[in-house]
Amino acid sequence: MTEECKNPQAMLRGRQVHLDFHTSEAIEGIASQFDAPSFARTLSRANVDSVTCFARCHHGWLYYDSQTYPQNVHPHLENRNLLKEQIEACHKENIRVPIYITVQFDHLIAAEHPEWTILSPEGELYETKPFEAGFYRYLCLNTPYTEYVKKITGEVLDTLPVDGLFFDIIFYRECVCRHCVEGMLKKGYDPEKKSDRMAYNREVISRFCHEMTSFIREKNKDCTIFYNSSHIGPRSNELKNAYSHFEIESLPAGDWGYIHFPYTSRYTRTLEKPFLGMTGKFHTCWGDFHSLKNQAALEYECFTMLSLGGGCSIGDQLLPGGALNEETYDLIGSVYESVKAKEPWCVNSEALTDMAILTSEEGRDGHIILPEDMLGAVRMLEELGHQFDIIDSYADFSAYGLIILPDNVSVREDTAVKLRDYADKGGKLLGLFESIMEKKELAALFQVEEEETQPLTKDGIPKRNVIPGERNEYAEYLKMEKDSPFAAGLKDTEYVQYRKGYKVRSLENGSAHTEGWTVLSHFDRDWRHFCSHKQTPSSGKVEGPAVVRAGNRVYLSHPHFSLYYQRAPRWSKVLVGNALDYLLETPLVRHDGPSSLRVQLRVQKNEGGRKILHLLHYIPERRGKEFDIVEDVIPLYDINITIRCGEKPSLVKTVPEERELDWDHDGICLNFTVPEINGHTMISIE
Repeated sequence: MTEECKNPQAMLRGRQVHLDFHTSEAIEGIASQFDAPSFARTLSRANVDSVTCFARCHHGWLYYDSQTYPQNVHPHLENRNLLKEQIEACHKENIRVPIYITVQFDHLIAAEHPEWTILSPEGELYETKPFEAGFYRYLCLNTPYTEYVKKITGEVLDTLPVDGLFFDIIFYRECVCRHCVEGMLKKGYDPEKKSDRMAYNREVISRFCHEMTSFIREKNKDCTIFYNSSHIGPRSNELKNAYSHFEIESLPAGDWGYIHFPYTSRYTRTLEKPFLGMTGKFHTCWGDFHSLKNQAALEYECFTMLSLGGGCSIGDQLLPGGALNEETYDLIGSVYESVKAKEPWCVNSEALTDMAILTSEEGRDGHIILPEDMLGAVRMLEELGHQFDIIDSYADFSAYGLIILPDNVSVREDTAVKLRDYADKGGKLLGLFESIMEKKELAALFQVEEEETQPLTKDGIPKRNVIPGERNEYAEYLKMEKDSPFAAGLKDTEYVQYRKGYKVRSLENGSAHTEGWTVLSHFDRDWRHFCSHKQTPSSGKVEGPAVVRAGNRVYLSHPHFSLYYQRAPRWSKVLVGNALDYLLETPLVRHDGPSSLRVQLRVQKNEGGRKILHLLHYIPERRGKEFDIVEDVIPLYDINITIRCGEKPSLVKTVPEERELDWDHDGICLNFTVPEINGHTMISIE
């Protein structure tokens, strides 16, 4: 096992700037405007306590006085001690300086050593073509290139004060270069199989990270170490001993969107390492020069990080001249001033949860594509106000009163055994769609079994797996039992399901109760059979169970989480909410605010066990074509909160304002009213 940083929580800071400096050789006068004292003072005035500065960028250039590779120092760098002076000036202001080193993007090295780049199974180099602008040619970590990275890292450790190291671009990419093919054959892998190529690549990434961390620890026992792959998930769990902490790159204006960070952080916080959230000050995704994010958006992103247990990191980009933009640091400073005031009620806190979602991301090959069922589940449960983690199969299931199996989780045999044991001991389960059907013993827990015949397309694909097109070719309908508790808030009518569900039947002589039914359309839509503009209407013919209750287990046969991510049908959220209410009885937190209100409950055990309730109300809108915008803060008033809390508190107040609130306690739950939520409000329950 890799020797870890002694106390990463103490080493990390919570108000960081990630200062990009990817700078072309076609620009002269690099760092000509850099003034070390002014640089550090600007950061300090902006309440920044950590800044990530560059040793080496994606263009391949170095920003320190390298004696090992002097030819790779930026050719127009006017101050070869730029990084050293950045560090020294920041240390005088008590600002930490992790050092950035690019890994798989290096334009210079990829051009000099094309044999070190990743080769796709189609015989092409990833990704930038010869006459395209960009440095996105991936370097293979199974080639002699890794020695180059190690020498750069060693020189940085030997010649500079190193608070931490940030290694960027560690991506899983299948490679068939000579080194990888030879390595696969030696290991008994078949290079012609995608699954074998990906399995071998995971070994390559794991070896690189663990060997690099061991190398670093020989020289520096305490610096923080992070390897960035733009997402934290089950693969990160495999590598976590190589990390001191995690930094969740999550840029709402990019492919991530505003749902990625809540999703990823709920998993990351279960890995027992501190983490930072990382957004940017940029209006778009990352790296657009001379733009500023709306202040409300930056507040929302940073306060969300606090509410989910992370510190904050805001990305900026140093201009070639080396001077920081004052307006950028006015913006960052105003947000970090609020973060600083809130920190005493955020540090060393733990999430309080009463349920967990078993991730469907575990075991997937290829470049990470976030599962739609997980994104839909997170969005839905946040809108319902529930307190939950995201876990993998290695987690302690007994820590949760309820576990949710989303639409497409693939349950291994050992995990199925673990779930059966959990249920036998009183644990509650909510299963959806395909999640329980791969293992007959698991399906039997829910008192259902697969119908022998599942509808197939003419190509032999299960119709249930066809993502709904514009015309909803394979739609069907859901009809609830009129007096079922699962029908609360739903009309006594049929509701369209834009995808087919899993065809099941209840077990004979079982204890299952069918609470809702699948109703067929007259026919599936095709070129010979169609009706009106969209899907075919209901035939009224009941096919089988759609909602099954069996003791402390509930099964929903349709992919409600994926459908919610794709189309957000409210009836899916109401149904899932009813199922959770049935299973939980008394959720940890209730509120009567709108579904746009985000609620997180945490506890500070080192502060006498005081609970901190975070209430956030910001509304992202799709104002441009490409991404959501947050511009305005819309206050909420007189929101009633109920928290399951067996012990009576001595004080309930807003913080940091220190405004006491009236409350009552009924022996089970604490009840109080929050007069105003203006963006982000924190309540301390002491």
